[in-house]
Amino acid sequence: MSDTRHSAPAHKKRIMSQDRRNDYDVTNTVQVSDPVAVRNAVYELFSETFPGAPYDKIWLAFYDFERLFTGRYPGYRGCDTTYHDLQHTLDMTLAVARLIAGYERSVEPKDRLGARRAQMAIIISLFHDAGYIRHEERDAEFANGAEFTLYHVSRSADFLRRYLPEHGMSKDVAVASMIVHFTGYEVELDRIELDDPRDIICGHLIGTADMIAQMADRCYLEKCRDRLYNEFVVGGVAVENAKPGEYSVRYRSGEDLLKKTPVFYQQVMRDRLHRKFNRVYRYIEVLYDGQNPYIDAIANNISHLVRVIESGDWSLLRREPPYFIGIVNAVNDLEMLVKRQLAALSGRAIESKGLLMPV
Repeated sequence: MSDTRHSAPAHKKRIMSQDRRNDYDVTNTVQVSDPVAVRNAVYELFSETFPGAPYDKIWLAFYDFERLFTGRYPGYRGCDTTYHDLQHTLDMTLAVARLIAGYERSVEPKDRLGARRAQMAIIISLFHDAGYIRHEERDAEFANGAEFTLYHVSRSADFLRRYLPEHGMSKDVAVASMIVHFTGYEVELDRIELDDPRDIICGHLIGTADMIAQMADRCYLEKCRDRLYNEFVVGGVAVENAKPGEYSVRYRSGEDLLKKTPVFYQQVMRDRLHRKFNRVYRYIEVLYDGQNPYIDAIANNISHLVRVIESGDWSLLRREPPYFIGIVNAVNDLEMLVKRQLAALSGRAIESKGLLMPV
């Protein structure tokens, strides 16, 4: 990883207008493939929002996150999922820090999260996809982290239960292991029981950040087609084992996944952001004079996708974003795994009309 010690400020009153780089955030000011750049940007936001509050646990969490995803954390192999990679988590964590800063500046003192709860939310964000990382011993029979797709959030909660007590955060374990489920679909959001309304707000902020960061990614469409589809195949999402001997197809290809994305955007994402997460994405606008660069970028991505679908010209999706993973041969290994699984399933699948969220 490059050591960008002098990264651009985390938030600007004016959103940068020049062409956005593939591994930069929506404002084109923070390199979200670089843990140090994001750590510095989050520190700027955190210290402005909570003057004098300690940052040591967050600093250490960034350090441990990078070790976990690059294969240097004891007992773990490193990131080998090409969509849910290091850049995605850093991009999402930056969005969480921005949402927290905007929220704290918008609400009455009694409703504010406070430094301790904000610290917890940022650390949850850093490890919300830890469940994709294979453990060297416990997960020895698995070939790729994408195999955990359908239950990776529960695995992330287990990681937090082990990690937090080691760093003096035992009191946060019960709440953190529930809040992380706002990033997934394993637990119905209405069934997540939290006593303090501020913890629910944390969940809404984290769940919102997870959605808007990835869908605002400059290369979101290419990543869905070329990377997320592969993870869905390996994770049993693209082709589901409906019952013994029968399989239902949700997505026949990466292009098919993209063809169904506008419907997902209208029926699933908007419902989550607007209703279930109570439109907390609006707190970003506090930092940008009423503008919301994430929502704008998502709208641009969806509009471009609709143009591609209507024209049938898939060559319009030609970006080739770099990979930020922790296992050298992971890209080729995952592609080979996908080919083997699809070949094994060929001719044995039945069509399904079920809608599943491509995030």
